[in-house]
Amino acid sequence: MGKYDNIFLVGPMGAGKTTIGRLLAAELSLPFKDTDKEIEERTGADIAWIFDVEGEAGFRDRESGILAELSESSPLLLATGGGIVLLDENRQLLRTRGYVVYLQTSVDQQVGRTSKDKKRPLLQTDNPRKVLQDLMDLRDPLYRSVADAVVLTDNRNPKAVAKEIAQRLSEDSTA
Repeated sequence: MGKYDNIFLVGPMGAGKTTIGRLLAAELSLPFKDTDKEIEERTGADIAWIFDVEGEAGFRDRESGILAELSESSPLLLATGGGIVLLDENRQLLRTRGYVVYLQTSVDQQVGRTSKDKKRPLLQTDNPRKVLQDLMDLRDPLYRSVADAVVLTDNRNPKAVAKEIAQRLSEDSTA
């Protein structure tokens, strides 16, 4: 399998992984999948319910299984959940089974994009900004450790971001 058969989008919640992923998949004529949507479809339950019933560890187990399964098929463009990089085995799969794009965004942008979203279990708190900052502090080095490319999404049109990634992929595959 070639390095560019699979493309994985990683990054924090609110970075635009699903939106940009759909656009990029269309641009590259690749099938699109989203780990969170796959989990919801297969379980018949939303992510918040899974967190409530199984806890974060139970959800992360499901997420790892989906990543392992979907990353075996190629070609594929996969938008991942924000915490997928927390487990060593997931980081290894991401690094070895495709081209990883870290969609980087600021905490300010995340707050703006997620403040009204009740489907994000980690943000159901009195201080979502602090939660987002703490998550960023923990996860940013992990995103960077798996990334083949880092693309800033703050205040950018998702179509422009998708075009930039497609251009980078084209340049990287000929290098």
